[in-house]
Amino acid sequence: MAASLQPACLDLHFAGKHPPPLKHTNNPTFLRCVSSPNLPEPDSLSDSSPDTSITRDQRKVVRIAWEKIVRWSRSLRAKAKTDVLERTRKVVVLGGGSFGTAMAAHVAGRKEGLEVNMLVRDSFVCESINKNHHNCKYFPEHKLPENVIATTDAKAALLDADYCLHAVPVQFSSLFLEGISDYVDPGLPFISLSKGLELNTLRMMSQIIPAALKNPRQPFVALSGPSFALELMNNLPTAMVVASKDKKLANAVQQLLASSYLRINTSSDVTGVEIAGALKNVLAIAAGIVDGMQLGNNSMAALVSQGCSEIRWLATKMGAKPTTITGLSGTGDIMLTCFVNLSRNRTVGVRLGSGETLDEILSSMNQVAEGVATAGAVIALAQKYNVKLPVLTAVAKIIDNELTPTKAVLELMSLPQVEEV
Repeated sequence: MAASLQPACLDLHFAGKHPPPLKHTNNPTFLRCVSSPNLPEPDSLSDSSPDTSITRDQRKVVRIAWEKIVRWSRSLRAKAKTDVLERTRKVVVLGGGSFGTAMAAHVAGRKEGLEVNMLVRDSFVCESINKNHHNCKYFPEHKLPENVIATTDAKAALLDADYCLHAVPVQFSSLFLEGISDYVDPGLPFISLSKGLELNTLRMMSQIIPAALKNPRQPFVALSGPSFALELMNNLPTAMVVASKDKKLANAVQQLLASSYLRINTSSDVTGVEIAGALKNVLAIAAGIVDGMQLGNNSMAALVSQGCSEIRWLATKMGAKPTTITGLSGTGDIMLTCFVNLSRNRTVGVRLGSGETLDEILSSMNQVAEGVATAGAVIALAQKYNVKLPVLTAVAKIIDNELTPTKAVLELMSLPQVEEV
């Protein structure tokens, strides 16, 4: 019977002496490194050792910190007002696209008996929503709440509405609103879901809506933040921000929209929220180009970081707060739009970087990628405020077919080495 083999165990101590030379042995050899000859074996450590005490203390600190957060949260929730939702009887959503549909479904689920009207252009989509409770064009597999009603009649949709969610693409908003202005109550709050800049005028939605409705005092709120319509439809946790110069109105909209899966922050920085929401679409095209060209993760991180700086430079020149640009409507939305495949603007960039033409890309899409139209307006704004935006300008040149993605990369990498600001 073979003899039992006991593995040799060799301790290497680093106390200034070299270990003895190893002798050849047929037995398996295991090496164990310890920093000091006097260090206790792991098995000999008791629960009362200093390391264990530190761990126990750290856990206690974390537990106490979390309990404080929970108590603070419960205290504020107990004081939260619900009167806005209780008083609201009707909400109208202008536009039958993916995000308008998602927000209509969300609002409709906030309260039984709340009437949510969707004003749509497509009679087929209208019939699909009313008969089958599906938006056959954008969400054919998602059932809408039965209190979502679609119509092509602007007067009926807007009649007695308490709030209006505007989800029409920016470039079409002015003409659309002018056509329904006769039916809009002067005190009806408009919650803009649209992100972008009007190409010829460089206006944001906070300027477009009052002008088109011929009412400078039309109540206005901008809703923005990292939010894909599909994930809202699936009730996945999401956080957004509402911005208004009227604090009471911002708080009211927060009450209206906030739910167990949708957090709503408030802000008074309308310019910051809107400009960040517009510029991130252009940056997303740039991020897509990097991906389409397979330039790697280093270049993606460098490009998005540079783009974030450019957005901050322009936004602050326009009067935005830097903290807004690092919040949900800025950094939050930038991360989502630049790095996730559901982004329409990023998809345009990927296809441009892969060699497709812009005409080929746009003709195959059934939704609007706002960054395409916004790019030129962004550069005009940059010239107006005397701000240099290398990455965003390169995107505009590529879209205008005046620069290839490859040439743009070479030019950007050849820019002077500068101090980071």
